[in-house]
Amino acid sequence: MKPYILPAIRSMKDLEKLAKTDYQTCVLLDTHISHLKGIMQFMQQRQLQPYVHIDLIKGMSHDEFACEYIVQQYRPRGIVSTKMKVIKKAKALGVVTIFRVFIIDSHALERSIELIKRLEPDYVEVLPGIADKVIQQIQQQTGARVIAGGLISTEDEVQRAVDSGATYITTSDRSLW
Repeated sequence: MKPYILPAIRSMKDLEKLAKTDYQTCVLLDTHISHLKGIMQFMQQRQLQPYVHIDLIKGMSHDEFACEYIVQQYRPRGIVSTKMKVIKKAKALGVVTIFRVFIIDSHALERSIELIKRLEPDYVEVLPGIADKVIQQIQQQTGARVIAGGLISTEDEVQRAVDSGATYITTSDRSLW
């Protein structure tokens, strides 16, 4: 087990593999509202603590009300979102917040830094996670703990992200967990 890896769960096969590891936390991505109850029960039975990515639950609105419902109904470890209102609601409900930002150019970087400073999330997930320079810059300018995610598929990329200041690495590449 690598303490800086957060397995990203996209399917039941991922969840079954996760249950056979020593990892206790993960990020739940790409699920459907009709599967959520079963998935959360499976995780609770195995003492797994998920961060639920609200924006990627199909069939559910991606807003603060969905966040409130998920937190009250399932008590996840935390909430992941790209939306400020969702992060604010999750903070108010007392769960760990992960604000996900996509850095595609210098303007997106500047805007993200401004938003991070205003929101003060518990973590910031930077995509793509292979953007070592950006990870370091966001961490230095905001003081936020950074999670690197997206396009990470090798041990070397994981290590570069960690060396750049990432606290965690999210990856759906099962070979890295």
